[in-house]
Order: sequence, then C-alpha cells, then structure tokens
Amino acid sequence: MNNKKTDKTGSCLCGAVAFIISGDMRNIVACHCGQCQRTHGHYAAYSRCQLEDLSFTEDRGLKWYRSSENAERGFCGECGASIFWRPTGGDAISVAAGSLDSTGDLKLVGHIFCDDIPDYYSLEDDLPKYPGSSKGGFD
Repeated sequence: MNNKKTDKTGSCLCGAVAFIISGDMRNIVACHCGQCQRTHGHYAAYSRCQLEDLSFTEDRGLKWYRSSENAERGFCGECGASIFWRPTGGDAISVAAGSLDSTGDLKLVGHIFCDDIPDYYSLEDDLPKYPGSSKGGFD
C-alpha cells in the first residue's frame, strides 16, 4: 500500500455488514470494467487494504459471489450493496469507497479498464487512465 494509515469504518446501506480497517489503505481507483458496471450499475471506485487489517463488527448479511475464475465480490444479502472485491487466494481486499463512513485523506488517483467505458459517459479529468489493468501502477 502506498499511504493513508488511519482506522476507517464502513458499512452497507442497511448495516447488516459493518467493518473496521486498521491499516494502510491505497488511494481510490475508478474501475470501468464490465463486471464493475454490472455490479454497481456504473463504474466502481475502490480503495484497498490488507485482508488482515479488515475486521467485521457485523457480518450477518455478508455474502460472496465468485464473479470469475480469479475473483469474488462481497455484498450484503439483505440490502444488495456491493462492498468488496478480492482476488481468490490474495492477501488484499478492495473496498468500495462509497461504503466508507469517511474517506479522509484518500483521493481518486486514476482509472482502469478505460477501454470498457460505455458510450454514455467520458472521462474529462487529467488523472492517469489505463486501457485495462494498471498492473500495480497505483500501489
């Protein structure tokens, strides 16, 4: 991770999934891939932390969906909120920025999977844009 050590809290819309992150978090990256579009209804903005730094204060609603051979997505089975993305077998987990109670000093630093952007919007900012994965370019 490249920055932002502070305890952060977050939850889904209904509170059936609530968590604390006690470690470094990566700045926020906007993912425009087809899976994020279908999961979130638009692009997704994610920070990331080490799996060991994430603990749950409530997980009764937490469900996991294996979205591909290499990844799974965590969501609330009660309100439907999409909250997490993680590579299978990895030691880090991406956390939807909108699920955090406060992003504090975390900032949007770039975009990935820009080749998948649909026709109804375009990117007008000056942040780095990758056609696919950044391959760790934001770490």
